[in-house]
Order: sequence, then structure tokens, then C-alpha cells
Amino acid sequence: MSPDPVNGRTPNAQPLSRRHILAAAPLLIPRSAFGANDRVTYGLIAAGGRGRYLNRNFQKLGAQCAAIAEVYEPNTAEALKEAPQAKTYVEYRRLLEDKSLDAVVIASPDHHHAPMLMEALSAGKDVYLEKPLSHSLEQSRQMIKAVRGSNRIVQIGMQRRSAEAIHKARKLVDDGILGRVTMVKPQWHWNIAKPLDNSPLAGKLDWDRFLGSAAKRPLEPMRFRRWRYFQDYAGGNMTDQGTHLMDVVQWFMKSGPPRSAIAHGYVAKMTGAEHPDVFSAIFEYPDFMVNWTLNYDNAYQNGWSITFQGDKATMILDEYGYRVWEEPWKPNALPTMEEKAPVPIESHIQNFLDCVKSRKQPNCPVEIAAQAVAGPHLANLAMFGHRQVRLKEDGFSTATD
Repeated sequence: MSPDPVNGRTPNAQPLSRRHILAAAPLLIPRSAFGANDRVTYGLIAAGGRGRYLNRNFQKLGAQCAAIAEVYEPNTAEALKEAPQAKTYVEYRRLLEDKSLDAVVIASPDHHHAPMLMEALSAGKDVYLEKPLSHSLEQSRQMIKAVRGSNRIVQIGMQRRSAEAIHKARKLVDDGILGRVTMVKPQWHWNIAKPLDNSPLAGKLDWDRFLGSAAKRPLEPMRFRRWRYFQDYAGGNMTDQGTHLMDVVQWFMKSGPPRSAIAHGYVAKMTGAEHPDVFSAIFEYPDFMVNWTLNYDNAYQNGWSITFQGDKATMILDEYGYRVWEEPWKPNALPTMEEKAPVPIESHIQNFLDCVKSRKQPNCPVEIAAQAVAGPHLANLAMFGHRQVRLKEDGFSTATD
């Protein structure tokens, strides 16, 4: 393979055991034969806010929600308003027994992703799984092995992989517009942090089923309401938002996961949380570096953005679009290239539905999702361990300095 003309390196030159680059062939054994107008029938596992959002969009695209599994009764009631025909379950394994379902949509807390995915595969279901893929590096390894040991279609919910405008921005980088990129700066700013609400829940919750494999403890309502901010259930904003942004970084830069990470963060206003609402992580790559920051206590440059700094130009990619400024940058200079770049969830869901019928690989298979979350997993280990953490050659285990 010849060196990349833009960045002077050989794309994906690291050993496959480290980078886990997917060279996927289409899956050849369909679960069932679909006609052009056949509807994909699915079950929704976890009907919180994100689950209901996905449910609405799956149905808008013609899929049929036939079953809902949810541990909190008010969530079930809300989901039934949009899928009144669906059967309901508290135990998701009962839903998986339904042989009429072609697929399941999983929008559970992170610590349920691995067991739910693997049980869905064993039940013969195709799976749309929300990001981040896993709750740990080792789980990523197990999930890839399980998916590749099956003949199921699995799409991870990283919708930028199906956004046409993001593909256009990537082509600009491929074409050498930016020159050699040496620094990438992802960031996410929202002024939404506040103390966690630990007041009593309205409605019945099956707390033991919510905990699943996590440590057993008495009910604390804030742990259910804001599960993402507790280490037992999730990787915080580091893996949640970081999975999206680090995927784009690595995709555009033709790299695998970082060699190492260091990180620092703290809880500024989100009192009660374990994961921070302000942090910065630095990732080491062979020939560029990444500085990923998040601040949920300030709305300057609100939302997400990724700045690619090259020796010929700079690109800023965000929720509004992408803009390019040529070097040398001058104050008040107008961008030389500019385009809106929406990231519609519908195109990502449609890609999954199409792949359920065609048995082709979806736009975000598990290997890509594992690479995307590897750096954020390293950063959490570094931040809570107060040390630099290195990724070993196998891509799923760490060494510390």
C-alpha cells in the first residue's frame, strides 16, 4: 500500500490485530425473504427518551413496532401512544422469544448493551443498537466475536456514518484540501448542567431489572433518571458524545484508535454525578494529536464541532455544516468553502432497514463502533486513575505508565 498523499502516511498501516479494520463481505444467509414492499417488524428494548425517538423514526420509515420491553411503567405508557398495537413486557428476554420479530432496537443504558446484543443474536434477531457500543474495551471484543459468529445484521447508532454531507467533508480531506493535518480538536458545549434530581419517581420501576449485572444497591432515583453519569451504568459524556466525535476524527484521518490517552475532568455543577460535566482528553496517534473537550456549563460555540488543522487549510465541521479557511488564516477572513451538513437519523435507520432485507453490511458495523469508543474508554481509565493509559496491540487491553 502506498503512502497517503495528503498526510504522508500509509492508511491503516498498523497491524490488523491492533486496528481491527473491517473488510466485511455481505452476509449471505438471510433470516427471511423480504419483498420490496414488506415491512420490517421489530421490538423496542428500552423505551426512554432515546428509545421513543428511535421508535418514531423507525415507524415513520415504514417499519412496524410489534413489541416493547421496558422496566419503567411511565415509559411504556408513553411508547404505547405511538405504537398502540405493540405487546408490552417488563423482561426483555420475553420479547426476544417472539419469533415474529425480524429485528430489535436497543436503547438501554450502556451496561446492558453487551448482554442484550448477545442474547438478541442468540434469538436470531437483527439489531439496531444505540451507541456507545460497549461499557468496556473487553466487552467490545466480546461483542465483535458474537456478531461475527452469527449471520445477523447489526447497526450501531452513529448516524454521521450515513450523513451525505459528512461524506462530502471527508472527501475534501481525502483530496488534500487541508494538507497535512497535525491537530484535531473535537468539542461539545452545552449549558445544561445542574444538580441531579433524586426526588421520588412517579410510577413503578423494576429496579432490579434496571440494575441487571451492575452492583446491587438500594434505589436512588437519580441513578435511574441520569444513569449516564454513574460508572456502574455508563461511560459518561466521555463515551456518549465522544463516540460520535472520535469516530469522525478517525474516519477522516484514516486511523484506528489512539495509542494512549490522558485526561482530566471534574463535576462542576452536576452535583451527585460520578462522571464529570467538564473535561479534556488528549489522545496520542502516530502522526497527529487530538484534544477532545466538553463543557456542559457554558454555551459558547454551542453544540458539537470538530476542527481539523492542516498546513494548507483548516476545516470546522459542526451541526450547521462545514467551513474551510485557507492558510495563512487572517482575522475576519471568510471561508473559502462552505456547505450545510445535516445529520439526519432517518438515513441511518433506512440504511439498517435496507440491510435487513439485502443482508449487506450496514454503514456502522460493530468493528467501526469498537474503534470509535476505544479512545473514550482509555480516557475514562486515565481520568479516574490519574495516569496515562496505553492501548496494547490487541486493541482491547491496556497498559499504564
